[in-house]
Amino acid sequence: MGKTEMAVLVGEDGFAVALITIVNPPVNALSFDVLISLATHYEEALTRDDVKAIVLTGSNGRFCGGFDINAFQSPTSAKEKLKVTPNEFLTYYVEGGKKPTVAAIDGLALGGGLELAMACHGRLSTSYAQLGLPELQLGIIPGMGGTQRLPRLVGLPKSLEMMILSKSIRGKEAHSLGLIDAIASPADLISAARLWALQIADHKRPWAKTIYRTDKLPSSKEAREILNFARAQARKQAPNVMHPLVCIDVIEEGIISGPQAGLMKEVKCAKELQASQTSKSLIHVFFAQRATSKVPGITNIGLLPRKIKKVAIVGGGLMGSGIATALISNNILVILKEINEKFLRAGIDRVRENLENRVKKGHMTQDGMEKALRLLIGVLGYEQFSDVNMVIEAVIEDASLKQQIFCDLEKYCNSDCILATNTSTIDLHLIGQKTASQDRIAGAHFFSPAQVMPLLEIVRTPNTSPQVVVDLLDLAKKIRKTPVVVNNCTGFAVNRMFFPYTQAAILLVDHGVDLYRIDLAITEFGMPMGPFRLIDLVGFGVAAATGAQYLQSFPERCYKSTLIPSMLQDKQTGEASCMGFYIYDDKRQASANPEVSKYVEKSRRLSGFTPDSMIAGLRNKDIVEMLFFPVVNEACRVLDEGISVKSSDLDIASIMGMGFPSYRGGILFWADTMGANYVYSRLMTWCELYGGFFKPCNYLAERAIRGFSLGAQIDRARSQL
Repeated sequence: MGKTEMAVLVGEDGFAVALITIVNPPVNALSFDVLISLATHYEEALTRDDVKAIVLTGSNGRFCGGFDINAFQSPTSAKEKLKVTPNEFLTYYVEGGKKPTVAAIDGLALGGGLELAMACHGRLSTSYAQLGLPELQLGIIPGMGGTQRLPRLVGLPKSLEMMILSKSIRGKEAHSLGLIDAIASPADLISAARLWALQIADHKRPWAKTIYRTDKLPSSKEAREILNFARAQARKQAPNVMHPLVCIDVIEEGIISGPQAGLMKEVKCAKELQASQTSKSLIHVFFAQRATSKVPGITNIGLLPRKIKKVAIVGGGLMGSGIATALISNNILVILKEINEKFLRAGIDRVRENLENRVKKGHMTQDGMEKALRLLIGVLGYEQFSDVNMVIEAVIEDASLKQQIFCDLEKYCNSDCILATNTSTIDLHLIGQKTASQDRIAGAHFFSPAQVMPLLEIVRTPNTSPQVVVDLLDLAKKIRKTPVVVNNCTGFAVNRMFFPYTQAAILLVDHGVDLYRIDLAITEFGMPMGPFRLIDLVGFGVAAATGAQYLQSFPERCYKSTLIPSMLQDKQTGEASCMGFYIYDDKRQASANPEVSKYVEKSRRLSGFTPDSMIAGLRNKDIVEMLFFPVVNEACRVLDEGISVKSSDLDIASIMGMGFPSYRGGILFWADTMGANYVYSRLMTWCELYGGFFKPCNYLAERAIRGFSLGAQIDRARSQL
């Protein structure tokens, strides 16, 4: 249970200042219990004759990490004990109090923590303190005056950037913007804040109420222009969600109609957004992402991760160079092996190009790039593999080649070295079949481009040591990836779950749907690109090879078409050749390929289909469901077979690995918003019309019949069966 503590600081000057400290580890989050305690201490400090001013801070080097999301679900009785709303507490106790308050900020002041600080009469921070209002990441808006106070402190353009993009800033920048009044060292922070508070009390510094400041606000006309531009950008960046537009409307209300009107609208809109489906989805994602690193039977048995300081990568192609970039960017030494000097030079050049792109985008300094490149060593043999902590094989998807590499690794690497493969589809049992080191073989499946995509799929076999999994989880953290631990099968969790996605798209085309309309429907749904644009990106060769893997493993539920093979035969291979379902100019801009129609007609003819007027006239909603419900169906199989132990892991994997829109909560969470019975009945209808490709699995059928959900509650449901 969170609380606050109060102490009275009396200096050599003889004046007393109340030091109120938020104590709610680990980040001193606000909750109704914390606010009740805070209000109690404020009442005491404001009524004590010996207290001249107040300093507000947080324990253990953290001011306040925001309002605890779980507090939104608090029973009404807990909220009523506060006597006033959180917004009223800030307005009347803190900002309107008869004694000045100065916030002493170290570590972080995020969300409600920054809103609390902005209601104070002064703010001091350390130079590296993190300040921001990230509420929009959860589908809500700042609800304790943030929409009104931040523009008055930093100006309208910067406040929009911080809120709409959930962009935090450091104390040094906050000081230059006026959000922070002064910078102090951690050791001097409290004493400096105490002196500042006394100077305000003696009117030696301004006793200003942030909510009434107007000096940084533009004129009404200029404000409307800025806000309208922000609206246009928000609609462009996130057309399917409303909360960024609501946030802009609330800010505008305060500027045009005054701060009190703005505060009233903020409270109303914040409450409405908390109940929205978007917010529920994003909050689910928030907790699900943090749960991926908790693996039953692995992370709860007391194992500590071994340090991975030196990693060897076999293969310097697109994936190998991307993985190398991710590692050296996070201070891990990399040995990059290729089969000849030409390929090695190309791999190193790709790494350099990746880093140069980071520098251009402001994500890395030039010095940082040079430092990272010094951590990369290119080799043509295995001699320098003797002391590496881990090897990641990243060659082409050829099972026999991978088998040979793993046999070689066993000869050259020490007995503690982790032997990992970046394969996206091939069964790990097959790759490690000829080795004796089954306990240290694992999958480290990065997604392309590896230096950018946030997901790391960690694949284990029944023989993989728990220590190896713990080590890989720690590596993911070090290189800033979100890990998802899954069990071994063809395609593992992510690619297996989504293999019906492109097959369903091709099935629709064979039955008469325009492929460009499919891509448009899917991008309007929120995916970064449609399935045919995605096939172009990964390449027809890769698509054909992985399709063959699934056909071999799951022949009864694969849809076979000649569309991709016939295009591949004519060397229309995708974006790399500038010719696929789309054609590409020298700036990689895509436009429809006029040659595609003849391949579509050929595929339809060989499949024995004539265009179906009913399917050709599908609504966009139907197209989305016909592509994604087979994915939901396969995700249910992945759960049923124990490939993934947590349904929430599949939601995160779908978002971070395949680009499924986060504001829909992930593939299974999204399906649950419609209900298992709806998904089942739609699949059954299509199964009767278009064949067994759409047949619901037993797991999905059972949940539809018994009324269980597919996602968040599916794990509890499993235990009841």
